[in-house]
Amino acid sequence: MDLRQLSALQSYTAAKPATQPDPNATPDPGTAIRGATQDFVQTLRHGEQTAIASMSGAADPHALVQALAQTELAVETAVTVRNKVVEAYQEILRMPV
Repeated sequence: MDLRQLSALQSYTAAKPATQPDPNATPDPGTAIRGATQDFVQTLRHGEQTAIASMSGAADPHALVQALAQTELAVETAVTVRNKVVEAYQEILRMPV
């Protein structure tokens, strides 16, 4: 068997339990929003730290590009969520009373 296939299979097997939902967990909207916000802030801080390290020569360019791509994706996601919230609010305002 090819070692690359074996490695990919092991990686998939290790990642599979992390993607399955927990049936015993009760989703709390406040906790979910708080966790998403903390992840967003952590992603921005990591991108900023990597950029600073790259300017001083402590980080390689590949790490910088990867951190900036993750930061860009996080910001685009936040903007999309904000736009949807504003759109929903405007729709509520248009409802007849």
